[in-house]
Amino acid sequence: MNSDHAFMARALELARKGLYSTHPNPRVGCIIVKDGRIIGEGWHAKAGEPHAEVHALRQAGERARGATAYVTLEPCSHHGRTPPCADALVTAGVARVVAAMQDPNPQVAGSGLRRLAEAGIEVLSGVLEAEARALNAGFIKRMESGLPFVRVKLAMSLDGRTAMASGESKWITGSAARSAVQRLRARSSVVLTGADTVLSDDARLTVRNEELGLGAELSALALGCPPLRVLIDGRLRVPLDVPFFQAGTALVATCAAATARDRYQAEGHELLAVPGSNGHVDLRKLLVELASRGVNEVLVEAGPRLAGAFARVGLVDEYQIFMAPKLLGSTARPLMDLPLARMDEAPSLKIVDMRAVGEDWLIVAVPSPDA
Repeated sequence: MNSDHAFMARALELARKGLYSTHPNPRVGCIIVKDGRIIGEGWHAKAGEPHAEVHALRQAGERARGATAYVTLEPCSHHGRTPPCADALVTAGVARVVAAMQDPNPQVAGSGLRRLAEAGIEVLSGVLEAEARALNAGFIKRMESGLPFVRVKLAMSLDGRTAMASGESKWITGSAARSAVQRLRARSSVVLTGADTVLSDDARLTVRNEELGLGAELSALALGCPPLRVLIDGRLRVPLDVPFFQAGTALVATCAAATARDRYQAEGHELLAVPGSNGHVDLRKLLVELASRGVNEVLVEAGPRLAGAFARVGLVDEYQIFMAPKLLGSTARPLMDLPLARMDEAPSLKIVDMRAVGEDWLIVAVPSPDA
């Protein structure tokens, strides 16, 4: 029904409020509707806090009996940090539950919808499912494959260059693009970079409130749930006194001997030994480890070598490429270190979005499904 789509669209709008703060949980919104009117709304703000259904039911109160609940993800049926939402809906006496999609979490995976149906509640699933899946691509991928969703952010000139030959790169893009990057960081579970970037750019990779461009409520949630900063430093080349380490706790992934662990721990950081070869960390094994820690989305902000390494082993789910109206010339550094000999070796991408961001352009591309 058209009304189902309209009400689910509102539930998705609420779910997006959790874009910057729910990880490792999914972003979920819920509304309660009776006689064509919304009587309760809710969204999940942070792990450990009430789920969207609970907030919506509290707002609806006794009026929820006989109503329809629209929820962007199948209500949970297991005890986690909070009680099962499926049981809360049954207790409230709702007559119908419309879900955008089934929960990919093996602890739920259809059992929430079955619990509702067994209680005599009419159940419908699949309304605006594509939109719901896009909102939680990282959570879904982690549950289905044991890997996080990897987003690579790049900034380049019109001629595809990222920095001058000297390494100078501030600033290729303008303030609007930099604000967009801050929001990409804030929505991520992890912001990941390499030793070259930290050493050459004095990168901190923090989320800066003054550049977020969010309202007070969402900014407070984002800053209260900052992404973990991860540095890949296979040979431990980066000294502990650089701005990156001074900016807060970080995780360092390395192939080097773990004898340095105590030194990093004393400075408030974690040293993670990851298998690799020739001083290069095995990127897939690192991502598996991050997923085991509840990481849904990884934002890679790195130089040509590390960005190219992720691309070469097929670990990139999405590229966010900011393009500035500048020409840096033939001696400037390339977008990625991706040595190719023949045209048929060139990876194919599908552009899914392209829009102006201030004076720059943003191209969002994903690996082509036909490649």
